[in-house]
Amino acid sequence: MLYDAYEMQRSMLAGASAMANFGAGLLSNPANPFSYYGGGSVLASALEVFAHASAPRGKPVFGLTTTTVDGREVAVREEVVLQKPFGQLKRFVRDGVEGGPRLLIVAPMSGHYATLLRGTVERMLPTADVYITDWRDAKLVPLADGRFDLDDYIDYIVAFLEVMGPNTDAGGTHMLAVCQPSVPCYAAAAIMSADKNPCRPKTLTLMGGPIDTREAPTAVNTLATERPHAWFQQNVIATVPAMYPGGGRKVYPGFLQLAGFMSMNLGNHMTSHWEMFKHLVQGDGESADATKDFYDEYRAVCDMTAEFYLQTVDLVFQTHALPNGTMTHRGRPVDPAAITDIALLAIEGERDDISGVGQTKAALTLAPKLPAAKKKYLLAEGAGHYGIFNGSKWRTKIAPVVEDWIRVNG
Repeated sequence: MLYDAYEMQRSMLAGASAMANFGAGLLSNPANPFSYYGGGSVLASALEVFAHASAPRGKPVFGLTTTTVDGREVAVREEVVLQKPFGQLKRFVRDGVEGGPRLLIVAPMSGHYATLLRGTVERMLPTADVYITDWRDAKLVPLADGRFDLDDYIDYIVAFLEVMGPNTDAGGTHMLAVCQPSVPCYAAAAIMSADKNPCRPKTLTLMGGPIDTREAPTAVNTLATERPHAWFQQNVIATVPAMYPGGGRKVYPGFLQLAGFMSMNLGNHMTSHWEMFKHLVQGDGESADATKDFYDEYRAVCDMTAEFYLQTVDLVFQTHALPNGTMTHRGRPVDPAAITDIALLAIEGERDDISGVGQTKAALTLAPKLPAAKKKYLLAEGAGHYGIFNGSKWRTKIAPVVEDWIRVNG
């Protein structure tokens, strides 16, 4: 019933958004005499803000068509390297550019699309052959394609790395995990190391990830621990309506995840929309568009399978399986001590309110047999959770450290 009620509300808001958008266009049309009066522009701006906030959103596009390599502009095109039911491996091919370190950016499966990392990809394109995990919205995956849990996530990472190829003296593969995938990426690195898999990454960069959520718990951690596991099963899991290809699948809906994130910083979001309204009234369309672009991405959400979400809540946030040494993959223990030659870089944001300071750094102490020279930690001063992989701090302060780490250990 939860999902059906949401779909009904979404349909109603879609109609209201279209009407508001039409009204805003009418009131701001130069041919309309009311557009020249103060009240007309104010009402048009209010309608435009409402229309944008209530509009339905689909999967965004990366839209990265060019990059600059060694001072020259080159074309960029997307190529699907491997396609699986719950996600695909996408490569950003730089036309005419050969070589360079292969970089797998592992996007979170946490309610947003991989395009949330557009800025991450864009910044790394000049120096790396970039691949990304492009996860699929669970409501679009038919039941016939089976289930998807944390073990499957790890399997996908291993499969993607193997498709990218083995390491050689001339170059190798590097992996960068943003937020949630830090745990499965770390597990995949340990498993591949234990197996001496030739496709294991040369470096693993973990950014704002919940390796050990007992360190500096945040509101997200508190929410996951203050309620029993059964509460999550009973209250946040919904059934996909029959109108979707994945009809009947049990999921954690993306709209619930978005509601949770919005409520954490509700005041900031309200202020952003108020500022957007003022920019529109003042005729500053460029500033208003910047806010619109952010929320177009931020409010585009997708569903996670129930088994993946519940397993993550249990193992990562409630029982702390990885730091406690009890995590398994397909019944096999995940042993961080197996990591002996994968250089680890842990990055945290000083103002991160999702993964507290110390949670990602814990990854360095979990690998006792990895030499100290292959461990590095960076605390990004003044950066929040979003800022460690997007924005000016990422581009100018953090990305150069990642590039240097890849170069030194490549």
